[in-house]
Amino acid sequence: MDSKGKRRIVSSRHLAEGEGWQASEIEYGMIIAYNAFSRWMVRCMSAAGNTDLTPLEILVLHNANHRGRDKRLTDICFLLNVEDTHTVNYALKKLMKMELLQSEKRRKEVFYRTSDAGEALCDAYRSVRERCFLDGLSRLDLSGEEMREIASSLRTLSGQYDQASRAAASL
Repeated sequence: MDSKGKRRIVSSRHLAEGEGWQASEIEYGMIIAYNAFSRWMVRCMSAAGNTDLTPLEILVLHNANHRGRDKRLTDICFLLNVEDTHTVNYALKKLMKMELLQSEKRRKEVFYRTSDAGEALCDAYRSVRERCFLDGLSRLDLSGEEMREIASSLRTLSGQYDQASRAAASL
């Protein structure tokens, strides 16, 4: 319980003792949000017409489709904040095999973009997202500015976790 008698909602009590216990509440919120978001992406993609993609593969497909610009493996990893390039490379190969992406080698670099089929799948995903998610999101009664503030806070928090992971790696 906190000082106001409210129950703390945390995933690991041993991490919620002493100073900074609120961080454990945030972490638990991120854990369940991450898992819900992953489940949502897979089910949305399934409703859009493809049942064979993992959450990372879906993110890679959408990122490759983003703004219609060709992207390298390093670009995708950087934008998705994925350190393990092997997992993204595997996703790219799978998406290529499924003919959802196309690639072009330029000098020593390979650039990826969505194929017509990949772009159509992203559009179908968008339609399902609008019908199933955005309609319900309006019930939260958050302004566009409040949504942007939440997004900004999440990006700031991810930077803190990145910094903390570098510090932990140096111990």
